Amino acid sequence: MSVSKKASEQPSPSSSDDLTLVLAAAQAGDSNAVSALYQRFRGVVHGIVLARAGLEHVEDVTQDAFVAICRGLAQVKQAAALPGWICTIARNTATDHLRRRMRVPVTQTFDDTQTAGPPGDDSAELRRRVLALIRTLPSAYRETLVLRLVEGLTGPEIAARTGMTPGSVRVNLTRGMAQLRPLLREEGWP
Repeated sequence: MSVSKKASEQPSPSSSDDLTLVLAAAQAGDSNAVSALYQRFRGVVHGIVLARAGLEHVEDVTQDAFVAICRGLAQVKQAAALPGWICTIARNTATDHLRRRMRVPVTQTFDDTQTAGPPGDDSAELRRRVLALIRTLPSAYRETLVLRLVEGLTGPEIAARTGMTPGSVRVNLTRGMAQLRPLLREEGWP
């Protein structure tokens, strides 16, 4: 009688074990592992960049962040540090982008119709205006709200992918929403 179990009956590796294996493979140059890291963290990086750099530059800055992540993977010594490290790279890339933009003078016309009451059925305009309100909040709340409301991540997913504790995520979401609600009311939202 064989003592070995079928592959489907063996316990699956934990998320941290999986991340350790994927990190090691990515550091060794395995493009599938790099792709797996991208798939796992793209929502978090996109959300952080969106919260900091804005909608018009999010795709370019997100791509720049992943280029920096791929270049620096060899620096990561422990898989447990990877989520926080990736979030730091995303934040720094977005901040660097904003600094570069501030050096270039931008002329923009002000349109009174863009701030008068809640938008109609234009969902793109709705998203833009709500995002603009979220971007006025402190960065911890801003990032957590964007990851939850825009990227659709759950609280536990945000915690796992950012390195935050689940309690910190809950606090940031609660406090962020508490600060966002009055801003929405000022804009004419019920």
